[in-house]
Formats: sequence, C-alpha cells, structure tokens
Amino acid sequence: MPHLRSTSLRLFLACAAGLVVALSTPALAAKSKHRKHVNVKADNAPDAVIYGGREDVMRFAAEVAERQELDLAWTQAALSQSRFMPSVVKYIMPPPAGTAKNWMAYRGRFVEPTRIKAGVAFWNANEAWLRLAEERYGVPAEIIVGIIGVETIFGQQMGNYRIIDALATLSFDFPSGRKDRSAFFREELENYLVLTSKEGVDPQSWRGSYAGAIGMPQFMPSSILKNAVDLNGDGHIDLLGDTADVIGSVANFLANAGWERGLPTHFDVAAPVDTTKRALLLAPDILPSFTAQEFDDHGAALSDAGTTHPGKLALVELQNGDAAPTYVAGTSNFYAITRYNWSSYYAMAVIALGDAVKRQRM
Repeated sequence: MPHLRSTSLRLFLACAAGLVVALSTPALAAKSKHRKHVNVKADNAPDAVIYGGREDVMRFAAEVAERQELDLAWTQAALSQSRFMPSVVKYIMPPPAGTAKNWMAYRGRFVEPTRIKAGVAFWNANEAWLRLAEERYGVPAEIIVGIIGVETIFGQQMGNYRIIDALATLSFDFPSGRKDRSAFFREELENYLVLTSKEGVDPQSWRGSYAGAIGMPQFMPSSILKNAVDLNGDGHIDLLGDTADVIGSVANFLANAGWERGLPTHFDVAAPVDTTKRALLLAPDILPSFTAQEFDDHGAALSDAGTTHPGKLALVELQNGDAAPTYVAGTSNFYAITRYNWSSYYAMAVIALGDAVKRQRM
C-alpha cells in the first residue's frame, strides 16, 4: 500500500508494517475498563466507541475544515460518526520480536495457483489497458499485474473496514507498543476527508484495509490524490471497480516513484564471501548506491547483464530462515517498487508473481 510502511504501511505490508495497542486517552482508557473488547472484522462491534464525544477529534475536524476549506458541519458530522476499532489496534502491531524472515515462505504466499490463475484472467480481460499504461508510463504489464495481485488478488480482498473508522482509530488512539505514527494517519484522515468531499462521496461509505488503504491497488488517500488517474477518460477515477483506472494509477504511481522505461528490476548476483565487504554493500539496504565496478571491487559477482548496467545497484539480501540467504542486485526500478511498500520481500513477490502470470499466458 503506497505510503504506508510496511505500509501498509501494507503490508506494509507490510509485507507492509503494522502498528497499535494501548488506549491513549484517559476517557477512552477509563471506558475500556468497563467494557469487553471484542475482535471484529469490520465495523459492527456492538460496543464501539464513537469519536463524536471527543473534544480533540472535534477540534481536529474544525482545523481540517478551515485548512482545506471544507464545510465545518459536514466535517464534524463525518468524524462524529467514526468509531474506535479494537481489531485495528490488534492488526496494526508488528509481528513478535525474533520472528525469522523467510523469503521462500513469503514468496509461496503470493506465487501460488489461485493468484496466478486470477492474474491470467485479469491480464486477458485488461490487455488493452495494460498495453496503454505501459506505452504511457513505461511500466511493464507484469509489474502492474504483480502489484494488484499481491495487494488484493485482483480485487477479491480489498478489506471491509470503514476507512474513516480505521483512520480515526490510528489517528487518535495510536498504540504505545511501537513508534508513534499518529501524525501520518492524521494526514491521511485529512486527505480522506478532502477526497470524499471532492468526489461527493459519503465518508462513511468507503471500505478498505485496517490501515485505511482503498481499492484494488490499496492506495492510501494521499496517494489517490497524488497518483490516481482516469485512464479510460470517463471523467471519473474509480479504484474500487474500474480496472482501467486501477491499472493506470498503479503505473502512474511507479512513474512518479522514478520508474525508468526499459530498465530491469534486478540482476542475479553472488554476494561477497568476505563478511566485511558483504556488510559494506548491504549497509545502504535497498537504496541503489554502488556501480557494477564497485560491486566487482568488493567481491560481488554480477551476471553478465549486470556487469554492463550503467546505473547504481543495491545488494539486496532476502533471508531464508535457517537456510542461506538469497541475493539480488536491485536497480532503481526495484527501488521504485519498494516505494509502494518499503520491503524488498514485497518487491520480489511482486516481480515473481508478475513473471509467473506472464509465463502462464505464453
């Protein structure tokens, strides 16, 4: 999910990252002592806490209305109906400390028969839009397909949380169990109010992920405002059901993130045997920082195609539990995919799924 790290964000994914735990306000904390917290999948908790009684929430609504020139009554009414969601608090938290990363296991969650079959059907049904997006933005069809497949299985799993509830919970009751990201989610909540006002949509109506991501590509509200495009030219942008707009918006996001037309995402590489030299190449993480010659100078053996790459590269390590890690040399296009979800595992899953779907179509 764009802009949620690992979001989102998703996945954040992260694969996108998660976040929430303790109730942060005295009033809400006090109420929690006298009510049972139940795990819910969406917004139907019988004991939901409504944010309309919170002075800080109504103050935020007034500030947003003034800053964005929105109707004050509309803005306050929207937030007054938003609800604290206990399950958002649960799901946003990171995995337990010490959980081993395993690329092959992670890959297996996404490169599997259900997604591949759905990906072939999606590609076949939208071949013209995928071709147009590649012509316009330079992003290959398999990368676009890979992202949509990893995010929502091509629209099959877009989330069932009211977006305003998820964003309000993370804005006003962000947990103390991890780095505070409430400021980020308040910005997203503000952008969500701007977006729904602009589109003439009831803020209570849109549903998505527990982190507030929306539609088939799981864009955060700020990403919709910045990157969403009307690819089919019907005068309306719809990321919930219009596959043309979804495809164009994903491609535009990557183009805005620095995607270079015709450039591979990565090259095969054998990491340096020397641990000191390997650590030096790994230090910048997924940010391309070294030339092919510098890779060679530090003992990294690139594929033939990699040795002629004119740009910078990143040595990307994908851990495999107790087995030996997998290494690739990521280009700036690999880095662009990680702007969607700041995770090398996510980027490789996108690439692998897209390649699998492409091969299945041949």
